[in-house]
Amino acid sequence: MAARSVAKAKSTGKLRRSWIQQLLKTPEVPFAFALLVADAILVGLIIAYVPYTKIDWDAYMSQVTGFLEGERDYSNLKGDTGPLVYPAGFLYIYSGIQYVTGGQVYPAQILFGLLYIVNLGIILAIYVKTKVVPWWALSLLSLSKRVHSIFVLRLFNDCFAMTLLHAALLLLLYQKWHLGLIIFSGAVSVKMNVLLYAPPLFILMLKAMDIFGVISALSGAVLVQILLGLPFLLSYPVAYISRAFNLGRVFIHFWSVNFKFVPEQIFVSKELAIVLLAAHLGLLTLFAHYRWCRSEGGLFSLILSKFTHLKPTSSSFFSVKRLLRPEHIATTMFVGNFIGIVCARSLHYQFFSWYFYSLPYLLWKAPFPTFLRLILFAVVELCWNVYPSNTYSSILLFVAHLVLLAGLWAAPSENPYLDDTKSISSSKKKAK
Repeated sequence: MAARSVAKAKSTGKLRRSWIQQLLKTPEVPFAFALLVADAILVGLIIAYVPYTKIDWDAYMSQVTGFLEGERDYSNLKGDTGPLVYPAGFLYIYSGIQYVTGGQVYPAQILFGLLYIVNLGIILAIYVKTKVVPWWALSLLSLSKRVHSIFVLRLFNDCFAMTLLHAALLLLLYQKWHLGLIIFSGAVSVKMNVLLYAPPLFILMLKAMDIFGVISALSGAVLVQILLGLPFLLSYPVAYISRAFNLGRVFIHFWSVNFKFVPEQIFVSKELAIVLLAAHLGLLTLFAHYRWCRSEGGLFSLILSKFTHLKPTSSSFFSVKRLLRPEHIATTMFVGNFIGIVCARSLHYQFFSWYFYSLPYLLWKAPFPTFLRLILFAVVELCWNVYPSNTYSSILLFVAHLVLLAGLWAAPSENPYLDDTKSISSSKKKAK
């Protein structure tokens, strides 16, 4: 008996040492869980003690009420901040919120607090999967005063759009392209800014699938938009499409965080819009050709290669032909979105949620020393907390964006593929 007890104690000791050793090797997982718990407590304290400021909530509820009362003409769905300018997914989500909360702010804050934690959990899963950022730097994801405010003190629809986008990205990291595209389309149906991710996503799809797989995945995304917008497309299609998918909106100069240093007459001009659009498209093309598609011989070589063998295989519509590295997927998506942020004519305060969660990742992809990464992170956060924004804060933010963009251009190239010679199906057979 004594011998058995000694042996059992030794075995238990070995298991404990093994567990501790494994914990030391992968500290990001327990640290991520601890971060979730700590941030959940912080969110609870914010809801309990920080006063709520109404901005768009009443407008959201007015627009939803009109929809629930049977209005299907988008030109008649309005609130105190103006007409409804979001696709139909927004209406369905906020109709559900109104039903659950009765239109009251406090229970809605609790709901958004839960959404904040879900979104943070998804983001942490992305960071743990990609292994780009050191474990201690995950704490940066919980250090934004502005983002906490956007979620639980403002209740903006950006929160739902970005949570769905991050969920779609996590699915892509696991090579779930068709399901990822459906969730991505759901995010677009809440707010159009998600389309900033569309160009890099399309390139990644071309890398991962043949042309028939790309078409089938895109068809699923389009079908989601049709189904969600069907009540409006069947009644007042022109009003719905022109209001919900209006790409020509001009924002108010006062609320701009990034280009406040530009005189208002230039800010609202078509010339500036054209210059920024050209810069956006040019930067996307440069990064796509020289960075994202470098291993394929460039962007145009990748596109041409998809038309050399157009005969589909029996499983081509849903199978993934190439396994992409999670790091390459996340890098391409985050950088593509950040290019859109740099070239956006106007960034309002809630728009910080569009790219904040990618900031630590992008900073660690750039070949900067750690102290410069932390300085840039602090500068960006500082600029987003200056209210109202001014010439100096907007110039500082613009310079910080350009420095980070230059660092991403100078970053070392990465191998995009997990397996350079075999498809997923052959890899699975080998694993068996």
